[in-house]
Amino acid sequence: MHFQSVTFDLDGTLLDTIADLAEACRLMLDEVGAPQRTQAEVHSFVGKGMAVLVERCLTHDKAPTAEALHAAIESFKRHYTEVNGRFTQVYPGVIEGLQAWKAGGLKMGVVTNKPGMFTEALLERMGMADYFDVVVSGDTTAHKKPHPEPILHACRLFGVRPDRNLHIGDSENDIHAARAAGCPTYCVPYGYNEGKPVDSADCDALVSDLFAAHRQALTFKTS
Repeated sequence: MHFQSVTFDLDGTLLDTIADLAEACRLMLDEVGAPQRTQAEVHSFVGKGMAVLVERCLTHDKAPTAEALHAAIESFKRHYTEVNGRFTQVYPGVIEGLQAWKAGGLKMGVVTNKPGMFTEALLERMGMADYFDVVVSGDTTAHKKPHPEPILHACRLFGVRPDRNLHIGDSENDIHAARAAGCPTYCVPYGYNEGKPVDSADCDALVSDLFAAHRQALTFKTS
């Protein structure tokens, strides 16, 4: 195989976490006295990290004040800590895919915009932590995806050149980050992508699930 390592996005790629996120948003909005959001709205708000999710929940005719946003973020942290993993579902093909990648001897990592205080706990609760050699969360580096630094940081920890790392995600954030890092990138069509369908023309392959991604990677050819 061309690849020596593979990095995965978390929310919308490995795990369907929307129900947890929506519940934490519901509790946060109730606590701060703001109008509620539907799960579909929360679905469209996910992608650029916790602070952006909370800000989008609060934004209606105008953006929240800095004080209101800070209070809401602290509220969200408390509530999400309690519900993190409670309603989360593993997407079909994920476990089979991770097992196939692991059996092939590749180094594996998670690169997510989710804060570290939630990432590690979620992987543990879902019984997935042992698959990964590296976890890069939204606060591990100075930048989040779509900046390339989180993926480059993972590659440095692997000791692998970026062009030998495959990044798999569900959004334009993943595509842009991987492209800027110099990594090939595959996308799954079932994730979040801030409410928009991912465009197959923007990635190296649009794959139905992670097991299909492994099969596709076996035939990857450099240009």
